[in-house]
Amino acid sequence: MDIPAFTRQHFNSEPIRIISLGGGCIADVRRVDLKDGQTLIVKVANGGDGTLNIEGDMLRYLAAHSTLPVPAVYLSEPDALAMEWLDGSSGSLNHKAERHAAELIAGLHSVSVARFGFDCDTLIGPLRQPNPWTDTWLEFFRDQRLLYMTGLAFDASELERGDVRRIERFAARLGDWLTEPSRPALLHGDLWGGNILSSGDRIAGFIDPAIYYGHPEMDLAFSTLFGTFGSAFFDRYREISTIDGGFFETRRDIYNLYPLLVHTRLFGGGYRDQAMRIIASRGF
Repeated sequence: MDIPAFTRQHFNSEPIRIISLGGGCIADVRRVDLKDGQTLIVKVANGGDGTLNIEGDMLRYLAAHSTLPVPAVYLSEPDALAMEWLDGSSGSLNHKAERHAAELIAGLHSVSVARFGFDCDTLIGPLRQPNPWTDTWLEFFRDQRLLYMTGLAFDASELERGDVRRIERFAARLGDWLTEPSRPALLHGDLWGGNILSSGDRIAGFIDPAIYYGHPEMDLAFSTLFGTFGSAFFDRYREISTIDGGFFETRRDIYNLYPLLVHTRLFGGGYRDQAMRIIASRGF
């Protein structure tokens, strides 16, 4: 993309500095400082059919329906996304920042609707997340998360047929370990350290969401997968909301099967082994 032409067309200003921030499966990311003093984050799709408009829609939804701090979206197209620059960085959080994060996530989880799912399909990374409105959480988690992502990983040759059969047998017994939440909660959906920006003792913002209405324990579990939060976060979250007994001992690993299957589909290798160890620990 011609960034100067892009900013002249859409922001009526010239860039004075463009800094590449790397990228991933979906887009290249750049910080763009404009002559008029504004600073943007500009994402440019990596070929193919762009989906950056969906990311923009998710951020706008969070801004409109929650108090979670997210970057303002200035322009959202399939191949380009321009957003507010947030003055923060990803990485380890101190205890005060973890407590602030807990307050923000508990607030997000207080947003609710009648059923599980979302008005449209969303994305986790480059992968589609189907979100048909569903009356029960166990059905939604089984069909639209575990079995759906298992199918994608199998189609990409990252799971063997025997793995699929074991996951299917396990999924048929989810009710042995999981229960329905009191209500659907709005989720960030991709809650790990790389998607949390902090500045000192405060959280500056959350980025790269994968939103839908589900069980709040999905976010809580995901946040432990890569060591994002520790006891400071969970202690503060419990002061505001609730975490039922048995989460860390039983349900956390089951809910983390979904992000592990996502990573299996994208990267294979050890993520498949982690997922199948959880399946094996339940006797399958």
